[in-house]
Amino acid sequence: MNVLYIECNMGAAGDMLMAALFELIPDKENFLKKINSLFPNIKVHAMLSQKCGITGTHIEVKIDNVEEHEYDCSNHSHVHSHIHSNDHSHSHGHEHAHSHTSLSDIRQSIDNFDISDNVKHHAFQIYQIIAQAESVAHGQPVEQIHFHEVGEKDAIVDIVGVCMLIEELSPDKIFVSPVHLGSGNVKTSHGILPVPAPATAHILEGVPVYAGSIQGELCTPTGAAILRYFSDGFCSMPPMSISKIGYGMGTKDFERANCVRVFYGKTSSDTEGPNDSISELSCNLDDMSGEAISAAISVLFKSGALDVFTCPIYMKKNRPAQMLVCLCRSEDADEMAQLMLKHTTTFGVRKTICERYILDRSFESKKTDYGEITVKHGRGYGIEKSKIEFDSLLRIAEDHHLSVFKVIDSVKNL
Repeated sequence: MNVLYIECNMGAAGDMLMAALFELIPDKENFLKKINSLFPNIKVHAMLSQKCGITGTHIEVKIDNVEEHEYDCSNHSHVHSHIHSNDHSHSHGHEHAHSHTSLSDIRQSIDNFDISDNVKHHAFQIYQIIAQAESVAHGQPVEQIHFHEVGEKDAIVDIVGVCMLIEELSPDKIFVSPVHLGSGNVKTSHGILPVPAPATAHILEGVPVYAGSIQGELCTPTGAAILRYFSDGFCSMPPMSISKIGYGMGTKDFERANCVRVFYGKTSSDTEGPNDSISELSCNLDDMSGEAISAAISVLFKSGALDVFTCPIYMKKNRPAQMLVCLCRSEDADEMAQLMLKHTTTFGVRKTICERYILDRSFESKKTDYGEITVKHGRGYGIEKSKIEFDSLLRIAEDHHLSVFKVIDSVKNL
């Protein structure tokens, strides 16, 4: 299994993430040619940079021949400020008249780019995360969130660039370290705000973070949104055989190397040992009706549970009861436990961390005489297996007014 691990010991910003991933790809010139073709008045350059004796890549983005960090872009956390990729330097002396760009404008821009539908989808989803965070932080509906035109331009370069690089690297899993936020305050045109900025704090809710001793903003909303969207888990580095390492450099100098570091390699799922972990939450219920338990299960599934089920049990005084079990990602455990407390009669929820053995999964669409079906493939531990997704069989049966058994017979030799 191909794994990308992102180390955020100095926070994360869009341009630094793009620079780190850029170091991993073989055809760097082609990537620069491609991304520059998307933005007529923007030039993206990759240059060597050194921090504390470590050499990496700094991505320079020039808008109308002016580098992005030269703009007055310190106020990225305000509703009407642009959202930008942080170079860890907020001392900007140039002021410009900015127009505003709405989320729908951004979507239209992304849709017009000559990039894959997959990259378009990822880029817009990341922007939605940022807009939602700004909406919560400032008490404004998402539809009223606007970004400064200059900020929208440099942020969209970073976001689209990262999505293009992720697509090219195509890791099976992406894991991220706990995120260093920095500490102190950041100066904006609307006053002094605490670090992390309100939008960043909202995006990283439920993510392991720490302030550290460095004064300054190390993680931006753009960087936080990219990490939140792509991460399959926030954890220490998993056991892996590293094949490539990339360093994405910021602009400002600190006592530590100001960079994002990424590791690309393989974890072997053909050997013994668990390769994943989840949380198992459970509680015993002897005073809820079947209808009420069903409603609670529905809430958990809609909130992102991996699986929810009940087991018949006997409790004290020989009362027949049900044990409600919720399987979820470890980072979602607190939220799921609160939902179980809220939507059931229990006064307590048990939590167990479960290591598990899982096959690497992929999905394939196949054509049949009745239409397309989805096939799930699994591989690992020396095992390969495939299964037709039952939902696609059921859909075909309903569309053609057939029994599901007839559809199963027609596709069993695929």
